[in-house]
Amino acid sequence: MIIDTHAHLYAEEFQHDIDEVIERARAEGVDRVLLPNIDVNSIGPLKGLVSSYPDYCVPMMGLHPCSVSTDYKSQLSIIEKELDANEYIAVGEIGIDLYWDKTTLAIQKEAFIVQCQWAIDRKLPIAIHARDSTDILIEILQKEVKGELTGVFHCFGGDIYQAKAIEELGFYLGIGGVVTFKNTNLREVLAKISPELLIVETDAPYLAPVPYRGKRNESSYLKQVIGTLAEVYSLTPTDISAITTANALKLFKI
Repeated sequence: MIIDTHAHLYAEEFQHDIDEVIERARAEGVDRVLLPNIDVNSIGPLKGLVSSYPDYCVPMMGLHPCSVSTDYKSQLSIIEKELDANEYIAVGEIGIDLYWDKTTLAIQKEAFIVQCQWAIDRKLPIAIHARDSTDILIEILQKEVKGELTGVFHCFGGDIYQAKAIEELGFYLGIGGVVTFKNTNLREVLAKISPELLIVETDAPYLAPVPYRGKRNESSYLKQVIGTLAEVYSLTPTDISAITTANALKLFKI
């Protein structure tokens, strides 16, 4: 049993062959796929996919930092109503992204803190997007919500100090295709921490692992991530699958 804890299978990249994509994932032992939301416009496609695969696709609800703009308060209002109107396992994908636009940092922070409070109030975990912003997010969590919240730093690619700080917060590290890349030091970082801190993900359609790098990612490719983690920890792929699945079940309560 393997859980892809972060994939956007409702994205337009999958609109022509989603049935085949899910069939391939099942064939590779992926038992479930967790779907983080992006913004108001993605709610419909996300819910449509969940409706088609209610026992396979499990939704989250949140506002992605790259969608935080001048109308973010109205988007948050809609998303909060949706969060309460249906069953969601987490608040996500939320966070801060300073790769694409640093000018919106202030409102990205505000949107993140608001959504963290949603999660606290509803006793839900959060799925954090932290591109060029890991230290800022760690600081916010330490000051604002330490001990009240748990979740995952999706697509973790930081250093050992950040990993340890995230562990102290009681959060997990989401590990995907980047761990297979030749030009990453992530494997060396992970070797210094316990696999009990990890959950696995694809972020499909993005960040496909080697040997599919540069192509559309999909949940069946999770086996490449698990294989690489098995090498890092000198364990079997079955061991890694069992550990990360147990972690995902504990975090998301599924």
